[in-house]
Amino acid sequence: MPSGPRIAVLASGNGSNMQAIAEACTTGNIPAEIALVLANVEEAGVLKRAATLGIPHTCLPHGAFSSRGAFDQALGEKIRQADCDLVVLAGFMRILTADFVRQYCGSLLNIHPSLLPKYPGLNTHQRAIDAGDSHAGASVHFVIPELDAGPVIIQAAVAIDESDDATRLAQKVAQREHEIYPRAVRWWVEGRLELREGIAWKDGRPIDDNRLTEPTDAEGQRRNTVAS
Repeated sequence: MPSGPRIAVLASGNGSNMQAIAEACTTGNIPAEIALVLANVEEAGVLKRAATLGIPHTCLPHGAFSSRGAFDQALGEKIRQADCDLVVLAGFMRILTADFVRQYCGSLLNIHPSLLPKYPGLNTHQRAIDAGDSHAGASVHFVIPELDAGPVIIQAAVAIDESDDATRLAQKVAQREHEIYPRAVRWWVEGRLELREGIAWKDGRPIDDNRLTEPTDAEGQRRNTVAS
């Protein structure tokens, strides 16, 4: 049986990032296990992925609750019942209450499909294209009560080609998400990553966002600039 910290993954959609993390746990690259996959949408593909992988999973439809706070209370209870140490948001399309975020402060991670602080919120790929940006990307960050404003842990950039539309760009960014999210989770599990007074620290030093960004050059060849 896997040992180490227990992870809860919260998702609303397809669940490809959940699967990338689960596979890293299976291979031992992340010395932990996913103990709970929870979706707030009954038809979310992440639930089917979890079932296929034999991971405990459940749905908590947010529409069944009278308020955002009531939903978050039930969500917290599910996480506690599963005895989880780390909460990972993987396309979880709910704005969490400040009370919930504070409860899991330092052990709540999110991945956002832009190079934060650019383009918090939705429609990130089209916004990057419309702005004429040369690059888009993804950011893993600690979650704080302000939306998509927590300190960045690691980013990955991809070049925006003239032929890219929002769908194609999203596919390119997703490939990089599947690389950097398991890496950030592994750092947390290994005790190398923490949140101190609003700053992300890795290996006992404040994280330099530029040092932890992996750009992609015009030929699509990744230049690795992040230590393992």
